[in-house]
Formats: sequence, structure tokens, C-alpha cells
Amino acid sequence: MKVLIIILTGVIAAGSSFSCTKQKPIASSTNMSEISDNRVKNQDSGEEAETALTQYETLGMTFLKNAIVKDITTKNCTLVDGTQTTCQSITVSGYPSNYEAGPFCPRTTADSKETTGIWLDGENIYDLDGKFIMKLPEIYDDEKFILYDSNNNVNVTDTKEEFDGAAKPQVEEEYKYNCVEGKIEWLEGGSPIQTTVEIPANPVKSDTVTNLGRNKVGVTINGVVIDSPAPVQAILSAYTIAAFDDCGGHINPVIGYHQHGITGCFGVESKVDGETKLVGYAMDGFPIHSTYEESNQTPELDECGGHEVEGLGYHYHANKAAKNSVISCFHGTLVKGQQGRRGGRPRRPPQGQRPPGNMTPRKGISPVVLPPKQD
Repeated sequence: MKVLIIILTGVIAAGSSFSCTKQKPIASSTNMSEISDNRVKNQDSGEEAETALTQYETLGMTFLKNAIVKDITTKNCTLVDGTQTTCQSITVSGYPSNYEAGPFCPRTTADSKETTGIWLDGENIYDLDGKFIMKLPEIYDDEKFILYDSNNNVNVTDTKEEFDGAAKPQVEEEYKYNCVEGKIEWLEGGSPIQTTVEIPANPVKSDTVTNLGRNKVGVTINGVVIDSPAPVQAILSAYTIAAFDDCGGHINPVIGYHQHGITGCFGVESKVDGETKLVGYAMDGFPIHSTYEESNQTPELDECGGHEVEGLGYHYHANKAAKNSVISCFHGTLVKGQQGRRGGRPRRPPQGQRPPGNMTPRKGISPVVLPPKQD
């Protein structure tokens, strides 16, 4: 099985899960009584801790059952400012522990939103149904953006070869004009790609912010990597749509199933009134909560989408899924080797090469906005 290594700052505890519209829940992961007690084992002594480590007294950092695939161990690590600290090493499963990934692309132009996924382009979120496929030339102002044939069958990457050729920034010529989706069995080893993260015990807030760049952003509580923004303009330039499921995730050959948006498919309730659900952890170790559009609160957030709250400390709130960027930048001190460009305000996420035509939604073309997810 292929294993990737990334690093963040934080700690672990146990929690509950919620399923997403159109996603098939995995029963064993949605029962709160079955949530695993992830204990920390010291690498040097081999002794198991009495309780799971927790950074915040009122809300322990959480992973759902089956999100973590091996014992947590401790090791030394270094932050970018030279601070020596202790990290916990955690390996996430690489597949959502509380729902089945998909569906993604429509098969015909008659397919409805109930049987397909979504598309988010940095500005809007669309139901990826047959009607959307037919409107692509109008939405992106390019008459060549046709992804279906004379029989109204949608061009979809239905083989591993097609998937490998299309699911990358520089799409091979013969695999352009496709709705791109992958399958777990097409990955190396035919199984989810596990990712190991190293987590210092205490996140440290920095005086400056760090851009996301093309680095990993973090991990979700249900065992999935949060990736940097998808290269939307490069995708559109190849006349492709990299389909997401309703939970804001999709598959590529390098990191497997991963997240670009948070839509309400999972989360653990906060113990602090007015706060939204915990959904994951950023690479700097600070928690990520769901977007504030889930509540009536409109707090002031910093440029990275974070704020300080009594009882929780500093944490982020996810951007709206349409933005194609779960958070906007890092406000914490990253682990050495994981840093992007530092200082100043965050730049717009890289979007790849300039697309043909305007490749931005035309005025008057309304996106099909998904309704709020219901727990």
C-alpha cells in the first residue's frame, strides 16, 4: 500500500460522525458508541497513555472511528522557527470513514443531481447533472466545451488509463473533453492511499501568515487529506471537469481520495455555544470548524479564516465550498519542510495556465447552488 508523509500540529481524541446527502453511510462509523478511543503510545517507552492527549480542555482534537489505521506514536520534531518540540505520528486511512465516496460524473445529459456529484470552480458550486454538462459552453463562454456525444452520452474517464491521463494538471491530448472521475481500485495497490502526519503537541500562532501554495492543507476527522485548491483553470483549459462528490472530495492518482471543500457531510458538535462543528486540522495544527453559514453567527475572522474563542483558543472556519479552498492561509507555525511563502496577505490560490476563452461564468448564468446539508 502506498503511504504519503505530511506534517501538521495538534493532538487527538474521539468523536461522532454525520452522513451527507446522496452519500451512502457506513453504519459502523455513524454510531457514537462505537467511536474508537485512540490512545497515544510513546515510541521510546512503549507505554500507553492513560487517556488520549488533548490540546483544548473543552474540545479535544478528534478523529472518527476507522479514520486512523495504526497506533499513534511520539517523536521529536522541529518547527520552521527552529523550535524543538514533540510530535505524535498519526496515519489516516485515506478514505472517508463515515460515507462511501461518490457519485461523481453523470453518464447521460438526462442524469439528475440525485445521481451525480458537484463542481466547484472557485466562485460557484454547481450540481454536476446532465443539464450542467449541456450548459458548459454557455457557462464558460466557449462553444468547444462539449463533453457529450450525439446520443447524449457524457464522456467520462471509465478506465484506469483514461483516469491517469486526465487526472493531472497537464492533461494528455487524447483525454481532454472528459468528465474526470476515479475509482479507489485504480490507485496503486488497488486500495486507499494512507497518509502519515506528524503532530506537535501545541500549535503555535505566528505573527505572519503563510500561503497554502501547493502544499497539503491538513486532514479531516474522518481520515482524509485536505488538499490545496484544485487547479481549476488548468482543468477547464483541457476542457475537462474534475468531478467532486457532494462532500467536496474526489480522487486523483497521487493522493487518492482527498478534500477540496467542506459541505456538511461530517463534523463533531462544539461544546462552545455559537461555534460550528469540528471537521479537521490544518497543517499548522489548529482545528478547522465548518463554515459559519451553518449558523446565524457572523463573527469577524482574520485573513486566514480564523479567530480566537474562549474555551477553544485559535481555530479556523472553513470557507464556503465554492471557493475550492478549505482555508485561505496558515496563521500558525508550520513544521520545518512544510512551509510555503511567508509574510504579507495571502495571494489568490494558484489556478494553473490561462484557459481558452474567458473560462469564467458569464453574467446571467446562475449556478445551481446546493441546499444546506442536513444532519
